[in-house]
Amino acid sequence: MPFPIADLHCDLLSFLAVVPSADPFEKNQIACAFPWMQEGGVKMQVMAIYTTVDSGSRALATKQAAIFDELLRKEKETVCRFDGDFFRNQSEKSPIGIIASVENAAGFGTENSTWPEIYQQFDSIVEKVGPLAYISLTHHTENRFGGGNYTEGIGLKEDGKRLLDYMAGKRIPIDLSHTSDLLAEGILKHIDRHHLRIPVIASHSNFRSIWNHKRNLSDEFAQEIIQRGGIIGVNFLRAFLDSEVPERLYEHLIHGVKMSENAICFGADFFYTKDFPDPSRHPFYFPLAENAGKYPSILEQLSNQLSEVQLRKMAFENVFNFYQKLWD
Repeated sequence: MPFPIADLHCDLLSFLAVVPSADPFEKNQIACAFPWMQEGGVKMQVMAIYTTVDSGSRALATKQAAIFDELLRKEKETVCRFDGDFFRNQSEKSPIGIIASVENAAGFGTENSTWPEIYQQFDSIVEKVGPLAYISLTHHTENRFGGGNYTEGIGLKEDGKRLLDYMAGKRIPIDLSHTSDLLAEGILKHIDRHHLRIPVIASHSNFRSIWNHKRNLSDEFAQEIIQRGGIIGVNFLRAFLDSEVPERLYEHLIHGVKMSENAICFGADFFYTKDFPDPSRHPFYFPLAENAGKYPSILEQLSNQLSEVQLRKMAFENVFNFYQKLWD
């Protein structure tokens, strides 16, 4: 049952941008190194352009976009562009299809950026990387666009509305994985009120009904994503699964399948962990999901509870179907 794998989130680009001597082919450096992906059968990988909220966010986003472009040009045996042509040309020996996303719209503009600067940065990133898999307005904290996961009482700001208006019709999904509940609510209301053509997804989120954490989706928001034809990638981070019980990963995946077998997929969220200052977060991943080579064993473990059709959808079909429909 070796299915190809599609994954909606990793942080290889920020690793390559900020870590000295970073090597995407070194398995001991990061859990989403290319050899791990190849071992796990990954055929599609979203690579996030991640920034914090500070004066250097635009420059860091620009650097990561350039790294993405460089990977496509210099590593053609390993990666290719995930776009409309990918579906027509793939084979078992095809390279990994990669596509960029923006995790934190602070990469488009700092608190002091003008709107012409924000639009120019948005357009230049898209020109450099090609189609974007999705955009997250925030990360954990607040920015000029809205409130992140760990903010209370901060929803969609006027600048967030303006950025959503600019996204409309560009076939770029909005990602709810790093929103406060108030921001998620504001995004959905603004899309509906103004009839904006913006798909809605959660790229790397788990379920609050399984593990009560602010970073996880309520079932209400999960159902909204499903009803709008979106997809939900389950996150492999221990803190968002259950800090003590490794098998909770399977519960999150099965819960998602029960909500909609056509929406659930993987969004592992592998990133560089060696310099993370909070010791309570280590280890970041349970051994059963500690690198991108683990997808086959995860699916094998689930084969006792899910059908082959459900596993195939989870592994790659839901993601492929979503983007085929989006781009067609």
